[in-house]
Amino acid sequence: MKPGKYHPQTKLVQNFKPREKGAVNKPIYQSTSFNYSTAEELEKVFNNKEEGFVYSRINNPTNRDLEEKLNQLEDGIGAVVTSSGMAAISVALLSLLNRGDHLVAGSALFGGTYNFIKKNLKSKGIESSFVEPADIRGFQQAVNSHTKAIFIESVGNPGLEIPDILEVSSVAQNHDIPLLVDNTFLTSYLFRPGEYGADVSIYSASKYINGSANSLGGIIIDQGSFDWTKDKLTSLKDYRQYGAYTYLAKIRQDTFRNLGSTASPFNSFLNDLGLGTLGLRMEKHCANALELAHFFKNHSSVQNVKYPGLSSHPQREIVKKQFAGKGSGVLTLELKNKKQCFQLINNLDLVKNIANLGDIRTLIIHPASTIYSSLSEKEWDNMGITSGLLRVSVGIEEIKDIKKDFVKALKKTT
Repeated sequence: MKPGKYHPQTKLVQNFKPREKGAVNKPIYQSTSFNYSTAEELEKVFNNKEEGFVYSRINNPTNRDLEEKLNQLEDGIGAVVTSSGMAAISVALLSLLNRGDHLVAGSALFGGTYNFIKKNLKSKGIESSFVEPADIRGFQQAVNSHTKAIFIESVGNPGLEIPDILEVSSVAQNHDIPLLVDNTFLTSYLFRPGEYGADVSIYSASKYINGSANSLGGIIIDQGSFDWTKDKLTSLKDYRQYGAYTYLAKIRQDTFRNLGSTASPFNSFLNDLGLGTLGLRMEKHCANALELAHFFKNHSSVQNVKYPGLSSHPQREIVKKQFAGKGSGVLTLELKNKKQCFQLINNLDLVKNIANLGDIRTLIIHPASTIYSSLSEKEWDNMGITSGLLRVSVGIEEIKDIKKDFVKALKKTT
């Protein structure tokens, strides 16, 4: 099968390289290590002179199968599957940045990502500047002589801010630095960051890619659009002999391997299974989320609703241009205060109170008291978080049942 000839959903369903004759599904290589008949053969594989698998912390056939499928979806030059979405972000950034370097990042980030950049990178002597995602001038002004990368989310979590990725990429290109985009909310089924100037795309496979909340995983995909051999990227200097694969080589042979960020083969198998229905699920997530957003917008108890698919979204024109009008499956609504938010959550039956998103089930969470509870009010303001904000990850249940559950719960909020 030549993947370039087919629609994305067909690519998701088909196994490109079945390893076992007649097998419908790929096997799980649940093995820590791999045997070689001669010492010479193992030496070649261990020193990257011959392809093969040595130890699953470095790579594993099941993980490699998932990497190949995800990479083909974006026409990248290579991908690395990690143990979680945060592992993917950590490895992607730590492979690029050294002490004394500077990172420019969008201000509307997932709480774990924000804390990693603000605390963990800073503790290693790496400074960062946070910019409102829609503020292109802010990105231009934030870049300095020490800046080595720009990092943004294609859809901000939880504020749902949408950057104009083409414009942000032009800033990165003007300063000769790479643009990294976390595309977890949309997946490559709805949006391919490389087509809008991103050099690296990053995903938490634990969300929509998996779909069923049964395994963790993360992905880094190199689009092949950036020259990683530049002198200014000092963190990559020992790997420049790999040319276009310099960044991937640094990840595989250094950061990823030494941090022990490898994915479980069983988790990769489950994430691969999830990919088979990704297109169908994303269409249903988007349709349900749009209908639920309209429902909230017309409900007297809801003060505000935000969803990229609504005409009222402040970056709606960018949504049309970048995402063909699709808004993914996450929306936010605002009630008067924390008390009302808790009342609503506690009176829901079908909708689950879970710190996850991208599940086939509809989920709700109060960000201020959970994921972002350690941040200051000023940081809340920068991220669009209030005490009355709720994040809803809309599932693929029958939309009438989802709305019925919210109608019942909203009646009990006072």
